[in-house]
Amino acid sequence: MQTITTIGLDIAKSVFQVHGVDAGGQGVIRRQLRRQHVLAFFERLPPCLVGIEACASSHYWSRELQALGHTVRLMPPAYVKPYVKRQKNDSTDAEAICEAVTRPNMRFVPTKTVEQQSCLMLHRARHLFIRQQTAVINSIRAYLAEFGIVAPVGRRGVEQLLEVVADRADDRLPEVARACLAALGSQLRALKAQILEFDRRIIAWHRSSVTSKRLDAIPGIGPALATALVASIADPKAFRSGRDFSAWVGLVPKQNSSGGKDKLGNISKQGDRYLRSLFTAGALAVIRYAKIHGTGHRPWLTGQLARGDRPRSPPSRSPTSSPGWPGR
Repeated sequence: MQTITTIGLDIAKSVFQVHGVDAGGQGVIRRQLRRQHVLAFFERLPPCLVGIEACASSHYWSRELQALGHTVRLMPPAYVKPYVKRQKNDSTDAEAICEAVTRPNMRFVPTKTVEQQSCLMLHRARHLFIRQQTAVINSIRAYLAEFGIVAPVGRRGVEQLLEVVADRADDRLPEVARACLAALGSQLRALKAQILEFDRRIIAWHRSSVTSKRLDAIPGIGPALATALVASIADPKAFRSGRDFSAWVGLVPKQNSSGGKDKLGNISKQGDRYLRSLFTAGALAVIRYAKIHGTGHRPWLTGQLARGDRPRSPPSRSPTSSPGWPGR
């Protein structure tokens, strides 16, 4: 059998597809592998280039294959799709991955470490708890409104509603409804306790990371955004400029240009939605602080607020060119 130089690996939960080619691009191997046989198969191969779509469990397999001596490249699935021929199946997907990984202009996703993935899990679990907390609060308000019991918006309003639920002398609530609302109240308190615990863990991770503490020095970036950035971006040098980083997050205008005419729309909102929301919250905090305490130390923001314009991206100093950003 000819020597395999490049492999496209289509990963899944149980069944994996392998497509390998030689130095001339001729197909050498095409086969399915069960999950328990994947590492044994790659152990028998000489070191080669392995392409994988950046999806669920891809970073794990990248680390495992790199430990066996292979060179692994992760690619966004959207960039692999144009290389799929005709009908989609595991075999054509693996062939498309094998083709895409050899393209000189292909963009790759750096492999995340175990620590980075653990920190991202902290953020995702906390964000899930916050969404669940919002759902429970909305349910409590909606159910009590059915009995004509409402409270002001905000944390204090929810506490007032829970006091009504706990007061058995209040005859506005039937016992069945009170039992249901008491269960929701217990769930809400448990969610709040979980969120506080995850906040403490994120702060502890932030204090243990030198890069995260450097990012925290940038106005508008706190421990939450700093740790999320460090965990999400394995290699900041992958971005050539701050504009590239903004495009990756989805904070640049969407283009629909043709014939030499530039047509820019709203922000693209492509990329990491969670990071984009943190950046937006941080920017609004800086603007709010500037309105209250003055903007003498930020001339660009001062000019924008003085004209009453919506602040746009400043012409200088992007996130990747900031002194607090690693590798720049």
